[in-house]
Amino acid sequence: MKTHAWMLGLVAATMVAGCSRNSIEAVNLSNEGDKERGANVDGAISKYEQAIQLDPSNHRIRFKLAMMYKKKEKWTEMAAQLAKASEKAPTFANYQYERGLALSSAAEKGPTSWAEAKAPLEEAIAKDANIADAYYLLAEVNLHLDDEAGALKNYTKAIETKPDELQYYGPLADLYMRLGKPDLAEQVLKEGLSFGKEGDKHLFAVHSLFGALQESKGNLPGAISSYEAAKKACGQCNESGQAIAYFNLGIAYAQAKRNSEAVQQLASFDKIICKGAAATRYADQCAQSSQYGAKLNGAAQ
Repeated sequence: MKTHAWMLGLVAATMVAGCSRNSIEAVNLSNEGDKERGANVDGAISKYEQAIQLDPSNHRIRFKLAMMYKKKEKWTEMAAQLAKASEKAPTFANYQYERGLALSSAAEKGPTSWAEAKAPLEEAIAKDANIADAYYLLAEVNLHLDDEAGALKNYTKAIETKPDELQYYGPLADLYMRLGKPDLAEQVLKEGLSFGKEGDKHLFAVHSLFGALQESKGNLPGAISSYEAAKKACGQCNESGQAIAYFNLGIAYAQAKRNSEAVQQLASFDKIICKGAAATRYADQCAQSSQYGAKLNGAAQ
């Protein structure tokens, strides 16, 4: 009987030693992955995957692997790793936030439903009420689930949590505009612009929205001023969606009878968008730009 107990003890000790060796080797592989992740994402992924095979319980290595999948936009794999990491570290709110981000990104592609992204984001907020990005992303999910009240609430919470972050103001103002509440939209945009700093990449969107709001209210000078500020904010306006600055300003100039300036702006829009690959996506604006351009050129002759 004593021999049997001794043998069991030896087996247990051997197993513990084996697990310990695996854990140490997993950490070593993880450290190697850390050195790769800046220049060689695939190499880092390989190291982290090997590490996880040795020590599946190490949630920190799973998180590192998930972040590499994020860089590769492998959203399903990212979400799977974060789900397992959360099981081992249920108090880590950022794991749930990143999982919600992965699932919402997967939903953009189609195979994942938007509803799947909702629960982890709500759980992240429940664990840490100070993650402004979680409120913002939850609001985006709410909109895709046709929950406008939820979206209003969570966009607002994002702003309340981090009021100096300009990116949260535009979507809330845009939603208020679509709900027929221009005064609330204007209030939100003015508050956002009070935090705006030169060089902030979100200034373009906020100024553009403010210009559209002023135009809808019949305040053409205010619209032109905001559209000019938007164009200044985007500089060369060569990032996705920014070329609309030429169209907005061109139409506003045309309405103000500033014909030569209108022609110049609309010609730039036509060259960048209407004669390029994005013409189909901006078909209505291209048609309107062409009509105004023909009218203005005819008046100049």
